Amino acid sequence: MRGTSRKHAWAAAACTATCTAVALLVAPAVALAGTEDLSAQEISDKAERELLDAKSVHLSLEQKGTDTDSDEPVSMDLTLDQDDNCVGSLRMADDGGSMELIKRGEKVWMKPDLAFWKSQLPDGQGEAVADIIGDRYLYGTTGDALLKDMAGVCDLNTIQDEVKDKSDDSTTLRKGEVTEVDGAPAIPVSGRQDGRTTTLYVATEGTPYLIRAVEKGAGTDSTLTLRDYDKPVPSKTPSDEDSVNVSQLQGQVADKPSIY
Repeated sequence: MRGTSRKHAWAAAACTATCTAVALLVAPAVALAGTEDLSAQEISDKAERELLDAKSVHLSLEQKGTDTDSDEPVSMDLTLDQDDNCVGSLRMADDGGSMELIKRGEKVWMKPDLAFWKSQLPDGQGEAVADIIGDRYLYGTTGDALLKDMAGVCDLNTIQDEVKDKSDDSTTLRKGEVTEVDGAPAIPVSGRQDGRTTTLYVATEGTPYLIRAVEKGAGTDSTLTLRDYDKPVPSKTPSDEDSVNVSQLQGQVADKPSIY
């Protein structure tokens, strides 16, 4: 967010988180494995179908490396579903702060900390906005550009569409030995593309869900963990007393146009 419009940098941050998750899910080839007794292609078809059919999922993303800046999330913990509901948190790189995020349909609540506002809004504007909001949520709808941008990380349908679009990739894969991921048995399937290696870990017991994806290479390493497939997104939302309408914020900082 180094230009004159902060709105566009928020959009870039949201896109980065979503696109990183998608990249891990689809590379390489969404060729997954759910049990060591099946061929890679058979397992691929089964696991891809489970992912595409998932009504909801809890995903956690961690990124480490040199190709991130304060406009990009380095960690993300979100529960999201196909009905545009979402709850979770994001942490930005380079001490760029963090935020809580809640979305129910078109309604959005975001609660950034002081470090986030200061990193996004220069010349004292961040402190001014943080002072207005205090320990409350900024509330509005996806009709507001700022909230729509940040809520972009909450789109499970987009992730599934990306997986579907990439499912005909022909990257060569290698299946490893069964191991454990968070105490659950899983089989790793790895492939290399464009100088980066992606290893997908898929459950070997029960439903062949993808439960972890690790991407390594020059620049940034990423780890995506998925769990709680098809479990409902928590429905609790902040009260009116704990929220500040985005229109109120715009009105109180109308003399600071760089916020939008």
